[in-house]
Amino acid sequence: MSDWTTRAARLVDELTEAGKLRSPQWQEAFRGVPRHVFVPEYYQQDGGTWTAVSTDSPEGLDAVYANRALFTDVDEHGRGVSSSSMPGLMARMLEILDIHPGDRVLEIGTGTGYNAAILCSVLGDDNVYSIDIDYVDAARRRLATVGFSPTLDTRDGVLGLPVGAPYDRIEATVAVSSVPYAWVQQVREGGLILVDLKIGTAAGNLVLLQHDGYAAEGRFDGGYAAFMSMRHPSRVEPPTTPVNTNSLSAVTGVTRVPPKAWEKSVPWFLASLSLPEGTTYGFTLDERYTPTATLFTSPDGSRATVLLDGEESLDGEGGAWQCEQSGPHRLWDEVERAYALWWDFGQPSWERFGLTVTPETQTVWLDDPVQPAWSCPLPD
Repeated sequence: MSDWTTRAARLVDELTEAGKLRSPQWQEAFRGVPRHVFVPEYYQQDGGTWTAVSTDSPEGLDAVYANRALFTDVDEHGRGVSSSSMPGLMARMLEILDIHPGDRVLEIGTGTGYNAAILCSVLGDDNVYSIDIDYVDAARRRLATVGFSPTLDTRDGVLGLPVGAPYDRIEATVAVSSVPYAWVQQVREGGLILVDLKIGTAAGNLVLLQHDGYAAEGRFDGGYAAFMSMRHPSRVEPPTTPVNTNSLSAVTGVTRVPPKAWEKSVPWFLASLSLPEGTTYGFTLDERYTPTATLFTSPDGSRATVLLDGEESLDGEGGAWQCEQSGPHRLWDEVERAYALWWDFGQPSWERFGLTVTPETQTVWLDDPVQPAWSCPLPD
């Protein structure tokens, strides 16, 4: 065995043992498709500086055949803008989609082309379609190197790809704030869509939808997943610097909700259904760069801080932390309401929540579509 095949076989054994790979068709695909061809180099950060690492080196090969995500592009601002997903997450999504030989699959988010190659190795070139707003030419060359030629196109992911419709499965390897209805229209009746719905920063999860009539409906997955957000060639990003709201007085109080509210992914998701678009979180630091409080801000100038120095209850359901809010929206009030609701419902896990997508609405529900529901924000 060559260096890469030995490493690939070891990775397959690891993913199989972990229960992420179950089907022989996908086990064989992950053994046989060389990930290093699609990730010839990756970027790692050290002290704020990005360094490119070639996968020709032993260190690079070890990384590319480990169950880890790898940044594959960095923009001029020093932000990672493209990555090769964790093989374990890729495998889990393929298993969730229950793909069979002969199925036609559309992938939203070509990226390096590695996932498209995995699909081609099982379904054949004619049944694999993939789109992205960038990187498509490089992915096409790499796919050709290993003998694959699926249908690729450079286009905004929200449009889908009508040329291959209707698809049996649509797999989005990017995060979206709402599910484009074009995807529902392009999947066959009874077909499946798997997508990472993120309505805010780290607020959401994988959801598996089935096309039924004019709607698509299904439940969120029990395991957490996170993808990079889908980029759009012409959409203006919301402002990242809050407007000045010094004229709006601050309100202080005590909260039961832990300062790192995002660490409980379900109530944070529920909170984000009501928080202003573009709300972000982070920390305030003292002169020694030690975190002293969590900080939540939104583009309209709303702001909330919660001191980290507090008392957490033994049961984990609240405690006592000092908080301060200012601006037109009381951000922390929305977080508290979401947590209270989640506690009242008995702290339901992701599997109990679902999503219904129609041309006009996207609705999150608990246990059943006719039960307590929340509207998802839709793009303008």
